[in-house]
Amino acid sequence: MVSKRRRLDSGERETLAEDASKIMKQSLSKLAKKSHDSHEVEENGSIFVRLLKASGLTLKTGENQNQLGVDQIIFQRKLFQALRKHPSYPKVIEEFVNGLESYTEDCDNLRNCLLSCERLQDEEASMGTFYSKSLIKLLLGIDILQPAIIKMLFEKVPQFLFEKESSDGINMSRLIINQLKWLDRIVDSKDLTTQMLQLISVAPVNLQHDFITSLPEILGDSQHATVGKELSQLLMQNTSLTVPILDVFSSLQLDPKFLSEIRKVVMGKLSSVRLEDLPVIVKFILHSVTDTTSLEVISELREKLNVQHFILPSQVQASQSKLKNKGSASSSRNQENSDKDCVVLVFDVIKSAIRYEKTISEAWIKAIERIESVAEHKALDVAMLLIFYSTSTQTKKTTEKVLRNKIQSGCIQEQLLDSTFSTHYLVLKDICPSILLLAQTLFHSQDQRIVLFGSLLYKHAFKFFDTYCQQEVVGALVTHVCSGNEAEADAALDVLLELTVLSSSAMRLNAVFVKGILDYLENMSPQQIRKIFCILSTLAFSQQPGTSNHIQDDMHLVIRKQLSSTVFKYKLIGIIGAVTMAGVMAEDRCVPSNSSQRRAELTSEQCTQVTSLLQLVHSCTEHSPWASSLYYDEFANLIQERKLASKTLEWVGQTIFNDFQDAFVVDFCAVPEGDFPFPVKALYGLEEYSTQDGIVINLLPLYFQEFVKDVSQVTSQESRQKSMSSLCLASHFRLLRLCVARQHNGNLDEIDGLLDCPLFLPDLEPGEKLESMSAKERSLMCTLTFLTFNWFREVVNAFCQQTSPEMKGKVLNRLKDLVELQEILETYLAVIPDYVPPFANVDLDTLDVVPWSSSTVSAKNRNKAKMGGRKQKADSSKASSTDTLPTEDASECDPAPSGKSQGDKESTGKEGKSSVSLQNYRGFLRELDIEVFSILHSGLVAKFILDTEMHTEATEVVQLGPAELLFLLEDLSQKLENILTPSCAKRICFFKNKGNRNIGFSHLHQRSVQDIVHCVVQLLTPMCNHLENIHNYFQCLGAENLSVDDEPRVNAQEHHTMASCYQKLLQVLHALFAWKGFTHHSNHRLLRSALEVLSSRLKQTEKEQPLEELVSQSFNYLQNFHQSIPSFQCGLYLLRLLMALLEKSAVPTQKKEKLASLAKQLLCRAWPHGEKVKNTAFNDHLHDLLCIYLEHTDNVLKAIEEIAGVGVPELVNAPKDASSSTFPTLTRHTFVIFFRVMMAELEKTVKGLQAGTAADSQQVHEEKLLYWNMAVRDFSILINLMKVFDSYPVLHACLKYGRHFVEAFLKQCMPLLDFSFRKHRGDILSLLETLQLNTRLLHHLCGHSKIHQDTRLTKHVPLLKKSLELLVCRVKAMLVLNNCREAFWLGTLKNRDLQGEEIISQNPSSPESTAEDSEDGTASHVSRNRATEDGDEEASDGQKDQDSDESDDSSD
Repeated sequence: MVSKRRRLDSGERETLAEDASKIMKQSLSKLAKKSHDSHEVEENGSIFVRLLKASGLTLKTGENQNQLGVDQIIFQRKLFQALRKHPSYPKVIEEFVNGLESYTEDCDNLRNCLLSCERLQDEEASMGTFYSKSLIKLLLGIDILQPAIIKMLFEKVPQFLFEKESSDGINMSRLIINQLKWLDRIVDSKDLTTQMLQLISVAPVNLQHDFITSLPEILGDSQHATVGKELSQLLMQNTSLTVPILDVFSSLQLDPKFLSEIRKVVMGKLSSVRLEDLPVIVKFILHSVTDTTSLEVISELREKLNVQHFILPSQVQASQSKLKNKGSASSSRNQENSDKDCVVLVFDVIKSAIRYEKTISEAWIKAIERIESVAEHKALDVAMLLIFYSTSTQTKKTTEKVLRNKIQSGCIQEQLLDSTFSTHYLVLKDICPSILLLAQTLFHSQDQRIVLFGSLLYKHAFKFFDTYCQQEVVGALVTHVCSGNEAEADAALDVLLELTVLSSSAMRLNAVFVKGILDYLENMSPQQIRKIFCILSTLAFSQQPGTSNHIQDDMHLVIRKQLSSTVFKYKLIGIIGAVTMAGVMAEDRCVPSNSSQRRAELTSEQCTQVTSLLQLVHSCTEHSPWASSLYYDEFANLIQERKLASKTLEWVGQTIFNDFQDAFVVDFCAVPEGDFPFPVKALYGLEEYSTQDGIVINLLPLYFQEFVKDVSQVTSQESRQKSMSSLCLASHFRLLRLCVARQHNGNLDEIDGLLDCPLFLPDLEPGEKLESMSAKERSLMCTLTFLTFNWFREVVNAFCQQTSPEMKGKVLNRLKDLVELQEILETYLAVIPDYVPPFANVDLDTLDVVPWSSSTVSAKNRNKAKMGGRKQKADSSKASSTDTLPTEDASECDPAPSGKSQGDKESTGKEGKSSVSLQNYRGFLRELDIEVFSILHSGLVAKFILDTEMHTEATEVVQLGPAELLFLLEDLSQKLENILTPSCAKRICFFKNKGNRNIGFSHLHQRSVQDIVHCVVQLLTPMCNHLENIHNYFQCLGAENLSVDDEPRVNAQEHHTMASCYQKLLQVLHALFAWKGFTHHSNHRLLRSALEVLSSRLKQTEKEQPLEELVSQSFNYLQNFHQSIPSFQCGLYLLRLLMALLEKSAVPTQKKEKLASLAKQLLCRAWPHGEKVKNTAFNDHLHDLLCIYLEHTDNVLKAIEEIAGVGVPELVNAPKDASSSTFPTLTRHTFVIFFRVMMAELEKTVKGLQAGTAADSQQVHEEKLLYWNMAVRDFSILINLMKVFDSYPVLHACLKYGRHFVEAFLKQCMPLLDFSFRKHRGDILSLLETLQLNTRLLHHLCGHSKIHQDTRLTKHVPLLKKSLELLVCRVKAMLVLNNCREAFWLGTLKNRDLQGEEIISQNPSSPESTAEDSEDGTASHVSRNRATEDGDEEASDGQKDQDSDESDDSSD
């Protein structure tokens, strides 16, 4: 029989599902042998017919069904009894079967016997069922007939194997086998199994599938193992039967080892199977997984399951089929749809498995988590993470954590996510709500990379899913916008804007949701309002002609309502919205296309609408200088960002030019009219004008007219003044110069006269007359100075990029004027405590602190308004020698001069007049554009002149001096700190307006961060030039041994300015290279460009040099500047810069020691007087520097021992105000910082040391033991210092870090001592003795804390005492383990204070005591042990009771 099975094997399958469905439409059970004979005889005298009729079944001929007159069970019982009681039993059975065989030789009779019998009507009614078995099925239920009938059936099957289906769709082979299913009892299951397997081996492919899948329904459980083995052999021989065989394996009870072997075979074929077979194969693999093999199996399945392999070829085929006829294209589409359905089935199988098998989901997540290489991540991984998040509630948090880690490490990028949605969008569509929920969760993150991934989820869901999902996406984004979270709103608006541009037609269907945002504009920033109006305007004006324009109508209604509002805040919103909408309407659409004429006509029509809209805005703002200023700034930003249609730009340019000339420009020969309190002069002119020509900015007459009218209250709100307010001068000029630049491709020759023209002003230099001025006169002079200062800032903005040498020279002169005016302003502000300057940046960020009057601006109204300029003590200014870092640290919490808290109180300090820094007045200063810093290319710092002449006939030259360089660097540093430092890293003070941080940076935030970084990278070369020149300056001073104290030879002001420039350059470089955006793949090119600039300063770099080499060369270049560091803060910023570079390196350990060396040099350097003053900023910087030193040194313990063992004793022996000679930065004021950092680093170091194991080598044990000896020695030195320095910070550090050290000793060192004691007994006893002395001091400190009742200290006492108790028990256990119990004795330790004096305030009858370990390190001490083992135990028990009482007392 075995030989037959080997010889007769075949394999292909086709029509199993169709045959099964047709058979199921009739009865489920039909079993029969062949007709008795081919003659149609109803009445036959054979025993077969007679017994059937006697039992209640009548045979019918032809196509009529056999009739069953009794219940099926009764029929079987009657027939069984008739056979058993027959006189010729058991021979009658053979006669009966022969009769059946003869009867079924006729195909029709056989068919009737295999089909269900017809029940008589009354019988059916009485039983209440319509189901009846076939005759063969009934006979198989009789045990004495079953073997013979089964044999007859298997003899009948071969003649039908290769026949086609009959006209009624019935396949006789399938019908015969179906009779064997679900038998109540199998008499000979082994024989049945053998015959079924033989039949399978000879059957054609289409029937093999059916026969194999029928095996679980035919065979009993006892035959499952045999069937499994036979099917496994068949699986090896015929791969086409893989699916039915695996399907059967899932239903059989098989040995796990056997299933594991089959799984390995199937896994090897996984990459080559057909797509339609994949669901069954994946189902088998997942069902065969066990707890122990789950991770291994899932990892292999994840690696070999490549669904993309099946989908992408079909997509290519579908695209190619479009070139062929429609028939073949339709066939290809059907095939593609079939493939997609199979993919959906595969994921349905997976989802079902992970839903009910927690092991599978956990293993799959672990398999994805273990992938490290970016290239190894697949679209399947992302799809599975999304499915896990939506399917399994138990693993949702784990899935989200893994996804976040993958995003942060850069493993999941936009290309991979796009591939995921492109391949699996049909699967992901079903979990759209979960995907949106995940995106919403990611939006709450502080990490911009995670927020970006959430944005991508929203965009891809909108792109790939249906209309309903798109609506959900827009609704979720609108919810983010209106959530009140600024970061969420910005990210959501960016997504909405991108979707509007890419899918305007789809977004237009959801415009009603976007319009709902208009109700929440009040709490949004100006940039967010611009984006909202840009989105709505794009949707409104991107429709085809003839479509409904309801969005446009709504936009016009909203904007007109806001512009006409009497609430100034809403008017500002209306201005922003109107200008944004005008920009969208007037955008230049003239692009080459077939519809160019239609576009031209549309643009021409919109020009009229744009003109009328702008005229409306102008009429609504002309009576308010604040509104006018915002209107001009918004329009200027629009022109700078968008390319407007030429007709609109021409009209705007001409209008603005005429208005500016009429309002602000007068002839040089014109004499200002008015009763001015000061003489009026034409000041700050760069050229000599004759009396007949030239122009002047008419500043003083304009402002004084407003000033007088405001004071006398002549002008009412309803009055209309023809002239424009002087407060609009800078903003109006910005709009004018951008219009001219846009019209003439950046050429400003048409308005170049405004660069060098003077202004009508009084003499702004205060001099001696400052004291004699009245308050009103001071206010007038200060306001004029502010207006002039802001005018020159806009002039520099305008002409900084002009290439003419003459223009460059004039811009540098204006820069000098700015430095001069800055000093004048600081002088005025220091003596006018109540003065509030006019705001120069009017937007919603400053609205809460903007004084507003509907008529004109008055100083009186400003003083009444709810605001006050920040007049804090300046820690840095051009005129003082203090450092700039404290100011910056303070400005992180108070970034803008808003609100009136502390505003007036801080204008004067302890010294009377304090210097005021304009850094705290950003809201009152016009913002410098990022292009201004191109001036850094113009010259070097000290004594290096610009190689250009002002005039051909003149010999005067200009240069970028230290003061001008510092002016530019301070502004650039503030910009980079604001734009590149993450918002979560900035300290936000409570009750501060969220917009205050961005006051003065509105133009900066309208540009992308990548754009800003690109501009700064372009400035690296000139900044390196300046850095090298300042380095040379201080090296020259160092070579001559000069310092700031050498007044005759060193200019203190110049020295301070150069040092400030040095520091600002390092701050700018640090802000650039510490930018977290460099980790993103799209910004790697920017990082490489920046590193190439630095590395090229040492030597010529090669193209495509490895990044690691660039980082190394840049590090070497920057570290050379440590020799000329002029201040402590400069040194700290240099180290931070070098650390930021090392973060970009793959092997930073090579440079760590160099960093430690540089940090130590800074600590060991004697800084000039004033560097070590007692202030918070210096302490913070010293703390950071010391942490850098100890974190990067190769031997932390040695470094701590050097400071504590050498530097501190020098300080103790030095005079009160002196410092350590080895570490000059170590003084009595800074000792606390040194002590706290050393304790923290010591605890951190010992915690990082791995506990030894007995399996380690002897050398490893000795090294670890030596390490712990050094650590305990350092701990001893530090703890003993509290006897000399007993201030609260020192004692607090001892309590806190002392407990941590003891805990680390218990966990990390005691296991090492357990198996090292016998070989290093003396060393270990010495180590424990040293530690015991320190723990005594800690116990004394606990008593000291309780006596002084200092709750800040006593809260640490219980935990510390608990650790000390554990140490006692642990040491005793270690000694007992090593048979050295005699080295341990226990006594009563008295409570003492820090000086060792006994504390006698406690009750002597029940002394509060604790036991300490007093291990000795010599044999003589060990021999003096008098305690017995029993005594030790008793003492130990008593000690525990005493310590327990003490702990209770301490906690009270």
